[in-house]
Amino acid sequence: MGHATTSDNSGDAHDDIDRVLVSSARIASRVVELAQQVGNDYAHADGRLTVVPVMTGSLLFAADFVRALPQRRLRLQLTTVSSYGGKNTASRGSALNGALPKHLEGHHVLILDDILDSGGTLRLLRAEFEARGAASVRACVLLRKKIASALSTPCEYVGFDIDDEFVVGYGLDFDDLYRNLPFVGTLKPEARA
Repeated sequence: MGHATTSDNSGDAHDDIDRVLVSSARIASRVVELAQQVGNDYAHADGRLTVVPVMTGSLLFAADFVRALPQRRLRLQLTTVSSYGGKNTASRGSALNGALPKHLEGHHVLILDDILDSGGTLRLLRAEFEARGAASVRACVLLRKKIASALSTPCEYVGFDIDDEFVVGYGLDFDDLYRNLPFVGTLKPEARA
């Protein structure tokens, strides 16, 4: 049985994409590297590792990441956080929008998120999980913007550092569109109008 292929060429992949920043092949390779690094760091935590993807943006990243982890005994518990505030990410805040994982006492928590920009989500969740008695709390993001707020936010595992651009694909959206693209790219200006 054949499989459909998707080209990472921005003209072929989607008419609204201006350029591809991170190809699907680079993402796949880096996700495996991150999972192996995390697996090594948590080798002692068999059965006591709780992975917490932040929905909805980290959906694709989380699915690929947890399947690549060498640990087979882990908990996967989702949460949602909403951003609010001004148009630029530096003025935004974060608020819990869904249930938080329960029974974290003595567990090692790994937060998975799609992108680190303002840092509000990671700071909020880290504080919540530490207050709930987690043995440790670390964060892993696919993308980190090269801006002060992101670079100053503690994050132990980073897939790619990118410029401060609006990006879509591999879980990231614009108006709930483009999450399904297999790469990370920028939109043409007319697509964001």
